[in-house]
Amino acid sequence: MTPEALSGETLRLADAVAADLEGVERLGVAYSGGVDSATLLALAVRALGPERVVALLGVSPSLAARERTIAHRVADLIGAEVVEIRTHEGEREEYRRNDVDRCFYCKDELFTRIDDEVARELGLDAVAYGENADDAQRPDRPGAEAATQHRVLRPLARIGMVKPQVRDVARVLSLPVADKPAAPCLASRIPHGQEVTPEKLAQIEQLEAALIDAGFSDCRVRHHGDIARLELPADELPRAVAPGIREQLQRAGKDAGFRHVALDLGGMQSGAFTLQILNARGSL
Repeated sequence: MTPEALSGETLRLADAVAADLEGVERLGVAYSGGVDSATLLALAVRALGPERVVALLGVSPSLAARERTIAHRVADLIGAEVVEIRTHEGEREEYRRNDVDRCFYCKDELFTRIDDEVARELGLDAVAYGENADDAQRPDRPGAEAATQHRVLRPLARIGMVKPQVRDVARVLSLPVADKPAAPCLASRIPHGQEVTPEKLAQIEQLEAALIDAGFSDCRVRHHGDIARLELPADELPRAVAPGIREQLQRAGKDAGFRHVALDLGGMQSGAFTLQILNARGSL
């Protein structure tokens, strides 16, 4: 990740991020291990050096163990220190009631913990997170308001880096998450208005892990009480009902505590719960 390793558009974007971080002495990157935060972390390390950047990983029941492991592996490849921050959004009534602003309270919890518990200890004079320019235009990202209130930097969005560019930069930097599907927190699988509980999160995590172990490239387990509604990539739907696989998924659902396992023929639907409610309320 030296300047000599970059060229063309990637070098321009990397230099733009470096310019946006000019004046920062020690940066904390709110980090999940996804492509946006990993790319920001790598570019921050390139701009400031590894001794001046730390990855801040929020850990709670809403973070799948699989994602936690990936985050550590990617940060290690980047050469960045990871500090885990135990967050307690599940203790907030506003988070548990699970309205469309749930993500605000999750991000507010993380940034509050950073401000109150680790910023001074780690000597941070700034915190950034991996919002890209596409996400900045979406109406279903209430966490962005929490970032604004806590004065969190968003270099990728500020320089206009859109998602395809983020993935291109990640590929040039040889980040293993360059083509990783989005992995929103486990709470996003619970319909708005239904309480978020540790038990539901554990059910979702267990069944999603079984789907990945069964060879599916991506998945969402939508929690509808006794029913698990499986969202899979459209081209992988036929495999889910193939002999042997169908029975395997049924058993996995029962093992996770669901009475019924249903396959959603619509495939993967990012932000479906939130967008549906915002549209009904006339917020779009």
